[in-house]
Amino acid sequence: MKKETPTKQRPAQKQTPPGNQKKMSPQPKVQKKTPNKRLEDKVAIITGGDSGIGQAVAVSFAKEGADVVAVYLNEHSDAKETKRLVEEYGRKCLLIAGDIGEKKFCNKIIKNTITQFGKIDILVNNAAEQHLQKSIEDITEKQLVKTFRTNIFSFFFMIQAALKFLKKSKGTIINTTSVTAYRGSKHLLDYSSTKGAIVAFTRSLSLALVDKGIRVNAVAPGPIWTPLIPSTFPKEKVETFGSDVPMKRAGEPAEVAPCYVFLASDESSYITGQVLHPNGGEIVNT
Repeated sequence: MKKETPTKQRPAQKQTPPGNQKKMSPQPKVQKKTPNKRLEDKVAIITGGDSGIGQAVAVSFAKEGADVVAVYLNEHSDAKETKRLVEEYGRKCLLIAGDIGEKKFCNKIIKNTITQFGKIDILVNNAAEQHLQKSIEDITEKQLVKTFRTNIFSFFFMIQAALKFLKKSKGTIINTTSVTAYRGSKHLLDYSSTKGAIVAFTRSLSLALVDKGIRVNAVAPGPIWTPLIPSTFPKEKVETFGSDVPMKRAGEPAEVAPCYVFLASDESSYITGQVLHPNGGEIVNT
């Protein structure tokens, strides 16, 4: 096997420790020019953009100057609120309803986005579903297939459809995984399995796309107060939801959204294949 020669990126030079920065060639860059709006005139697609984390990300992106495509299943009233909030910041918001577990629909999302905005800069794969079950024996084939189609198949479908446009813009991809990918969840076996797959997918895809100038990262939220919780948890669990983390409370979507802004912006220009952990202080093996 041929041994690779390291790429020469700096002139050969040597100093006496601890070194003098002024004598370095080239000089280290210790500050970046940051625009007032970090995502000015960017176009972002956000699946699950109708509520919860997706809605918070949509609003945060709009604050930073981005136009938004909010994709959702059928929660029309929540989606209209996302649109209203985005437009409050003077940005455009395209709403697209449908099932992202279907490849044809994912292709439609990309086609409609290009028709409306002419480009794609940011893709946030965020939509997910979960179903609590007491035993693995209670997970039906239908549930298993549906959870995987929504939570991980859709990531493949969306990226396959968007990739040629992301190449042109040197765009970014941000995937939503979960703390359950790291610590597991005995009542969310299929959900946590898909979230583990997203971590591996993010790391692998980042390597596959780095030469194309596309960065791929992920966010692994802990217990966050979103519609998934009261719609899938027993009411007695809702009362104590999030109290088992070090901060003793559930997080808010607005506390998670800044992770997405950071990963979407040039401030994270040297970060790819990584996962951020807004989880209330739970230590996970990353």
